[in-house]
Amino acid sequence: MGISALILSVIGLNIYAFALVFVRSWLYKQPVYRPMLWNIWLSVLPVFVLTFGMLFAFIVTALTVGLGTVGQLIGWLVMAVVLLAWLLLLPNSAYLITELNLNHRVEEETTPLWYDIISVLALAMSGVVNMVVNLFLVTLIFVAFFFKDLSGVHAVGTVVFSVALIVLVSFGVYLGRYLRFNSWDIRHPSGMWRKAREHFGQPRASRDCVVFVLTHSIFFGLMYGCIALPVLQLIVYTDSLQKALL
Repeated sequence: MGISALILSVIGLNIYAFALVFVRSWLYKQPVYRPMLWNIWLSVLPVFVLTFGMLFAFIVTALTVGLGTVGQLIGWLVMAVVLLAWLLLLPNSAYLITELNLNHRVEEETTPLWYDIISVLALAMSGVVNMVVNLFLVTLIFVAFFFKDLSGVHAVGTVVFSVALIVLVSFGVYLGRYLRFNSWDIRHPSGMWRKAREHFGQPRASRDCVVFVLTHSIFFGLMYGCIALPVLQLIVYTDSLQKALL
């Protein structure tokens, strides 16, 4: 019940944020702000990559089980590629929080400010919640692989894993906003390194990055605690209760 309610609420929030972009255009006779639609798509993409990618990895593992160690290595390799692609895409979800600067508004704006506030807030929160759901799902995968039991949710290793992901996401958001990196720029590592060296060579750039990552990590962590941890607790409690009754 907890997971289904969470998923339905997240889907509803994404649809609401998506709809508000079009309603703005229709109601106030404005062009559709397409960068927001693109950002919504990028925000939901990681969960599809994680879900269908892991399903594909399990299928490959099952099909190569007869190959013994080689089959296992193939399965692990596919899984590693899926998780790497997912990790590179994940900051796109949390990145929507940067839309709160309302930079889509023009000087002679006809759309009421209150409408853009609720629209962009819905957009930003949909991204944050999408990130939380991704972290929730990958935490369950982590626990299943390394602890084989849901009690591993409370393990120190799981906490460290979750915190590390949140910090990486925050750093990814910083790179996307201030260095204008995209997930697919990984294809040009030398160009990324050159651009990063130039950026962090500027005065106070490193300090600003640390403050950005720290403040955003704390915020994302608190949102994860508000949204996902109660559901995880419910899952662990239900599992423990079922074991006690057997």
